[in-house]
Amino acid sequence: MELLEVRDIRVYYAKAVAVDGISLSVKSSELVGVVGPNGAGKTTLLRAISGVVDVEGVILFNQESIVQCQPNEIVRLGIIHCPERRQLFTEFTVSENLEMGAFLRKDKEGIRRDLDYVYRIFPILKAREKQVSGTLSGGEQQMLAIGRSIMSKPKLLMMDEPFIGLSPVSRKFLVDSIKEIWKSGITVLLVEQDASIAIDIVSRIYIIERGKVRLEESSRELMENERIKEAYFQFG
Repeated sequence: MELLEVRDIRVYYAKAVAVDGISLSVKSSELVGVVGPNGAGKTTLLRAISGVVDVEGVILFNQESIVQCQPNEIVRLGIIHCPERRQLFTEFTVSENLEMGAFLRKDKEGIRRDLDYVYRIFPILKAREKQVSGTLSGGEQQMLAIGRSIMSKPKLLMMDEPFIGLSPVSRKFLVDSIKEIWKSGITVLLVEQDASIAIDIVSRIYIIERGKVRLEESSRELMENERIKEAYFQFG
């Protein structure tokens, strides 16, 4: 069953069209990728789903429209956006940032379990829990951004270019961590410019360019079709 359905949405910045009729879907427990070059509309798509920009069209979550919902209402529904460039509270400690992720929650026992889970998949955060987040390495900050998102108890976790600026070692660790998060039962929508990373993680890919979906394929079909692969990997 589709957890998220986006149908023919459009987003404008002034008179410029940033998203021009995109449609996509994500089934429950799926890990889906959206790839494309800079300026393709990837981040705007996530912002539209998150309710932080005005949108025309249909967005359904659990078969209910969320187009008129406020961002805090969308978070309460379980749609969590882990933004590009992390956007941490850099003057706060690691533990304070994680606490902010759980700000809207009241289930203390659930919060404790999720904190233990974050520290299990990102043990370096446990070691750094009293450290100011602005002093962390880029890879550690990305782990913290994802951990903060998990603390919001996502049903759908949307990640916006989590690998940007990371070393190969940090990328490899993060790939494994995202797979672990997905296997735990969290549905993931991954936006990524680097096609070579996305192909190894997701089961299905949407390629977008200039605000439109140009192609939808499974990862396997993409790798087996040389013509499509050439078009796909030009974005990597």
